[in-house]
Amino acid sequence: MKAWKHFKTITKHKVMVMQECFKVGLYKQGLLHDLSKYTLTEFRVGCKYYQGDRSPNNAEREDIGYSSAWLHHKGRNKHHYEYWIDYGLGDDKSMTGMKMPVRYVVEMFLDRIAASKNYKGKEYTDSSPLGYFNHGKGHYLMHPETEALLESLLRMLAEKGEEETLEYVKQVVLKKR
Repeated sequence: MKAWKHFKTITKHKVMVMQECFKVGLYKQGLLHDLSKYTLTEFRVGCKYYQGDRSPNNAEREDIGYSSAWLHHKGRNKHHYEYWIDYGLGDDKSMTGMKMPVRYVVEMFLDRIAASKNYKGKEYTDSSPLGYFNHGKGHYLMHPETEALLESLLRMLAEKGEEETLEYVKQVVLKKR
């Protein structure tokens, strides 16, 4: 039963992101979004820790101290800023966030909308993804330009709504690349 519910949750999320990607012209990214969630490594964990109102990865992390599914996922999906963490250049050799290509920042933005809709359900508002972002602010190891673009899109979503924000992404943000 948990396996079926998890399958439905990840598929609903994937379809939502795909539809949003199509609206802004990111067809290939929409089709390929989160396919790794269907691999045995990620799907098995999702079934075991499925709860329906939050990521199973958090439950696995609480249970064993890390999330094997998340480590697998973030290393294969370029729309996660964690994919772009590397050693710094020059004198600073510490881990740092690298600047993400704009198309992946847009996919990350759309992923956050879909995840918020999936987990919040009827309680979702256009400010929900911004609230989630703000909750973690200060803990992200994200390139400043990447973070600024993501935050500006989340703020626009909260203030102007989804339709206007997606049109802006399509006509302005993605045209600059």
